Amino acid sequence: MTRLGILHETRYAYAQPVGFGTHRLLIRPRDSHAIRIVEASLQTSLPGETRWTYDAVGNCVCWFTPRGEADSLTITSRLVIDRFPAPLSAMRPDDPHTVSPIVYAREDRAVLNPFISPATDDDDRLLLRWLREQMERPDEPAIDFLLRMNRTIHDRFEYRERPEAGTQSPAQTLALGAGACRDFAWLMVEALRRLGYAAMFATGYLYSGPTAALRGAGATHAWCEVFLPDLGWTEFDPTNGLAESPDLIRVAATRTPSEAQPISGTLIGQPGSSSLSVSVDVRPLDALDAAA
Repeated sequence: MTRLGILHETRYAYAQPVGFGTHRLLIRPRDSHAIRIVEASLQTSLPGETRWTYDAVGNCVCWFTPRGEADSLTITSRLVIDRFPAPLSAMRPDDPHTVSPIVYAREDRAVLNPFISPATDDDDRLLLRWLREQMERPDEPAIDFLLRMNRTIHDRFEYRERPEAGTQSPAQTLALGAGACRDFAWLMVEALRRLGYAAMFATGYLYSGPTAALRGAGATHAWCEVFLPDLGWTEFDPTNGLAESPDLIRVAATRTPSEAQPISGTLIGQPGSSSLSVSVDVRPLDALDAAA
């Protein structure tokens, strides 16, 4: 078990004062066998009403409605969590499930269907052709195949930070041979759905230790979760080639990237030019306290 402190600050700045509608915040993990929340606090630069709920897939959502007008809005989340590792090496080495077909129980499939159906088109069949290249043999164990795809995206695609909003389509990522963490996660999610796997787009935080130098640290991170019979939702991070790593701290998992934005909301008025800055700091608790 590792105790971590997480500081996540988002700052919006506008050329002139504006009003604010309700904002949706996906910034707090849900307690689970993998994560236990020890402390949590939310600070905002404007007063307002907050309301906490769970969405349809169990993500913890905060609805925040700022009061008044301002030329900036800052939202700061502080967390202390205990992270309990669940390495793949602890899972069954004799798993009988192969790459294709992946077979889900009837009861599971009734719940998983929305996460099996692809959400993007592949008009030029770029994704299908790439996927066929990954299928070395249909009798390969499913875990081995997923680990290999995870590593292939990490090794063969160029990582590029992209400050602009939005996620590339899988076809765009394949054509460019490059992308950010959210692009690699979405490529893996949509590729696996075309093989009949239930897959989700996961977002959260990444702990990169002093010697790890993981890609995507210092901001919110994205990866892929795949539902496997008897194993449940299993994490694969193609940006770093990680699988079920204690360095991944899940905040939310959704069907599409657009549903997983950490903060989204509306403005009232004409802001003129605007800017956005996001910083995420994840450290062992003692180190975070010393830096505060």
